[in-house]
Amino acid sequence: MLRSWALPILLCLASSQAASDALKPAQIAVVTNLDSPASIEIGDYYLKARDIPGQNLIKVRIPGNPRTLTPEAFALLKHEIDRQLDASIQAVVFVWTTPWSVGCNSLTGAYSLGYQAALCSNTCSPSKPNPYFNSSSAKPYTDFGIRLSMLLPADNPALAKQLIDRGVASDLSWPKGSAYFLVTSDAHRNSRAAFFPHSGQLLSPPLSITTMQAEVLEDKQDVMFYFTGGIHISGLDTLTFLPGAIADHLTSSGGELHGGPQMSSLRWLEAGATGSYGSVSEPCNHWQKFPNPGPLLQHYLAGETLIEAYWKSVAWPGQGLFIGEPLASPYRQLQFRVRPFR
Repeated sequence: MLRSWALPILLCLASSQAASDALKPAQIAVVTNLDSPASIEIGDYYLKARDIPGQNLIKVRIPGNPRTLTPEAFALLKHEIDRQLDASIQAVVFVWTTPWSVGCNSLTGAYSLGYQAALCSNTCSPSKPNPYFNSSSAKPYTDFGIRLSMLLPADNPALAKQLIDRGVASDLSWPKGSAYFLVTSDAHRNSRAAFFPHSGQLLSPPLSITTMQAEVLEDKQDVMFYFTGGIHISGLDTLTFLPGAIADHLTSSGGELHGGPQMSSLRWLEAGATGSYGSVSEPCNHWQKFPNPGPLLQHYLAGETLIEAYWKSVAWPGQGLFIGEPLASPYRQLQFRVRPFR
């Protein structure tokens, strides 16, 4: 069913929604933790950088910087956030690094789709389907009753500001970059390789696509997309990621941002990517639990924001943590209004 998505990308990109309908700053809420000075600092920085209305700033308290929340604590947190939102808010960004999970669920999965207690008895089982997956919707809350969510890591304020600045710099940039899809020897972590597009060249927007058998990508200075599978990914320090770049690795615990047994998804952001994704509990290698590059490229290259395109690429995101700068939109086009002569 999904293999067909990879091929037409090389031929044409039918816009899934008008670029003018992409997520706007006024439609996103920024949630900060009053018990974290870094969260407060970066939340304020983000509001100014993205010209987000001040009333969209939501302040909560999460004492102790826990890595995971209990379902009960999460329910209280979600209620505190949601009671301050109106129907125009379509997405939420959490400005902190911890907490990143709710039991075996990711924070973003639990917030957007609801906490899934049954999943924790068998984390390899299918999770709740994402109704927004590969949809043409420009308003997920209006159309499906879900607010997209993303975590903007803030424990290192300098790196967080660089991440935000990259997202802002990406807007309307139409970069002449490359997409790299690596099929590694790690068979267990290559379950989505069947959906990698064929190598080729797009003219509009300009994008070179390379799919190859390789363990590592090195010495590339034009990285816009990088998808692979593996426990640890080497060579990141030899790469240059363009503003708005998306990169992730299919593995079991990339969403454990601090101190996990496998490479944290934070490493992608530290290397220069603007968005990444990782699982917070053992998902097994269901491709549905990880970003599918076909829908992701289709929606991102059509001008949608990073958070929209990323969320539309994961069919079962209950265990997956979305991280990065949500409003990055490198492929959005300027909209001109012509005033008629009178």
